[in-house]
Formats: sequence, structure tokens, C-alpha cells
Amino acid sequence: MKAIRIVGVLLIALLLGANSYAAEKSLLDQVLERGTLRVGVSEFVPWVMRDKTGKLVGFEVDVARRLAKDMGVKVEFVPTQWSGIIPALLTGKFDVIIGGMGIRPDRNIKVNFSIPYDYSGVSIVANSDKAKGFDSLNDFNKPGIVIASRLGTSAASAAKKFLPKAQHRMFDDEAQAVQEVLNGRAHAFVSSAPTPAFLAYKNKNKLFLPFKDTFTKEPIGFALRKGDIDSLNYFNSWIRIATLEGWLQERHNYWFGGRDWESQIQ
Repeated sequence: MKAIRIVGVLLIALLLGANSYAAEKSLLDQVLERGTLRVGVSEFVPWVMRDKTGKLVGFEVDVARRLAKDMGVKVEFVPTQWSGIIPALLTGKFDVIIGGMGIRPDRNIKVNFSIPYDYSGVSIVANSDKAKGFDSLNDFNKPGIVIASRLGTSAASAAKKFLPKAQHRMFDDEAQAVQEVLNGRAHAFVSSAPTPAFLAYKNKNKLFLPFKDTFTKEPIGFALRKGDIDSLNYFNSWIRIATLEGWLQERHNYWFGGRDWESQIQ
């Protein structure tokens, strides 16, 4: 009877150990077994966009495709509203966010960030009639000035911080926020560069850049669920290698330094 009990205890220990191993299996192991890296994205120009055939293109798309290729797996993009992208990650709808997400302390409470693979900043594009003569950030920090931004973005937070006296209208969709400015219902749209410059270029008769420089600077990182040291280590190593190779800078220069890609999009 004693021998049977010992065998039973050993079996239970083995089963618990197997379950513990399964529970502790890293995202990296899961992705390699599945053969697919699921990437959460949200459309921002020129990070993630649709080309004329509806295919996703952009800086983040290039990064995710290269990452998946180096892992030896396929990539699956999961387009998600920006305001809900972190909750979607936490519920397992995808494996990692590669979508121009700024590394911020409030976000870091919920997710782990990789080391930066890019840097961004917030700038502003304004309605040519409503903001005529405006040439500084202070011109927009007044009662009665309406600022449009995208809900849940670093730009929205920056707009409230640097323009506390203005009225703020936030939208789930970037196109809605831009349309608010184009229609004259808002004085300006605040977003991560180079989106404002691109919008001013596309709408020369209606929009302009009050000033060219960004008024913030923030690091951009991959976001993944907490408690996965192995996967975080892999992402960090990949970013270091892609940086040292010059590949990340080359792709950044292509998407942010010119408009050769403009003919691809809708």
C-alpha cells in the first residue's frame, strides 16, 4: 500500500510539473510551435496603411515581416482600434504590438516594452483659415481653440499637457479627426510626426504646418504581455541586431524621409 502511495505521489508531481511547464511556456516557444507571429497594429500614416489593393504596408509592416522572417514563421496582422489595442493584447488576441507605440510609464504598468527600435515626436497641422497667422504652440493654447486628436494616443496626451487651455475633441479614427480640421470644425490636429507634414502636403489648399519641429520626443517599442523574459530578451536582441545592421534606419528613412511610397496607398 505504501508503494502505491509513493507511485501516486510521483505521478501527481509529474503531472503538475508538465502543467507548470505548459503554463510557463514562453510566447517565443508558442509562436515557433504555431508557425505564426500574430501582430497587433492600428492604421497610422506611414506606420501602417492600406495600399491600393487593400494590403497593409508601412514602416511597422516592414518591421513585423522582417521579425517574423528571422524567427522562421509567418506573420499575421490583426488590425485593432488604437484605444483598445492594449486590452486586446492582454486578452490574447495577438502576441505583440508593433504599431508605433510610445514607451510610457502608464502603459508600462500593463505591458512590458522592448528596448526602443525607433523614436517619434508630436507635431501639429492646422486649418489655413481658422489658424491663419498661428506660428507657435502658444497660439493654440487659448480658450475657444479646438484641437482634434486620436483617442488613446501619445499625441492626445501631449495635446492636453501642452495645450491645457484649448478645447479637445478626440476620435477613435484618425480620418475623423483630420476631417474635423478640414471642415473647419477644429483649428488643428495633433499627431505623431510625420503625419502632420504628410497631411499638409496632401491638402495644401486647406492645411498648413504652423512650425516644422516636433514639441515632444518619445521612444517606440514592441509591447508584449508581462512575465515573459525569454520573449522580451529575443525581441531586444533582434532590435539590437537590426539596428547595428542599419536596416531599421534604412526603413525609417524610406517611410519617414520621403514620399516615394505615396503612389502605393489609396
